[in-house]
Amino acid sequence: MKHGFFRYILALVLVSLGAVLLLENIGVVSLNMQEAWMYIYPVLLAGIGLKWLVDDIRGRGGSWIFGSFFLIFGLLLILDRFALIEFSFWDVIKLWPLLIVYIGLRLFSHSSGKRKYWHKHKKKRNSFQRDGSAFSVGSFEYNKPNWQVQPMDVNALAGDYYFDFTKAFIPEKEIPITISSLAGDVNIIMPDNVDYRVYATVKAGDIYIAGQEVDGVNRSLAYETASYDSAVRKIDLMINLKFGSVRLDQV
Repeated sequence: MKHGFFRYILALVLVSLGAVLLLENIGVVSLNMQEAWMYIYPVLLAGIGLKWLVDDIRGRGGSWIFGSFFLIFGLLLILDRFALIEFSFWDVIKLWPLLIVYIGLRLFSHSSGKRKYWHKHKKKRNSFQRDGSAFSVGSFEYNKPNWQVQPMDVNALAGDYYFDFTKAFIPEKEIPITISSLAGDVNIIMPDNVDYRVYATVKAGDIYIAGQEVDGVNRSLAYETASYDSAVRKIDLMINLKFGSVRLDQV
């Protein structure tokens, strides 16, 4: 994903709000802000679904499974708002055949091996610096000159993450960093004179690490520099996203 997750959401909100206000001004609909939200959120759902579908078709990540579900769900809600059909938010249960298909497809993924790798390399979090919480939303940026790298556990509901290790002070030891989030983008710049190991997983999205790339649903990618085991100064990254993208570039 070239643009941040929140920039995309903000763009959808602005487009949806503008479209609803335009319809109100020309007399197609008459509503207050509470009613306006009932038109806006279906457009958001459909827009997110469409983006994931287009990204998947273009080979830029995304997910046709989640994309098609949100697109169909959003379109049905939009048709309801214009009184073309009757379909409320809780009528999502009527889409249960789609869910069965998606669950069946997920059974083809080999997730057991991923979980084994994840737990094998997971560090104790008690000594980590904890940034955010399971319910926080926002951006996390580590790019100030000479910022100090230390064990870290970043855990948030949604957000964009940016790490520039070329500007960092990195102590001579192994430094574990864990990033967990429901949705967001993770962008990392790593200097070529620092050894590192990374294991990244996404439920829906794409991963790019030092020239290796995977995308789609239930994806994972592991990478380790050649001299990682013998290095004195090294970074151990573990990234777990439900929806989003992971990108690591070495310069």
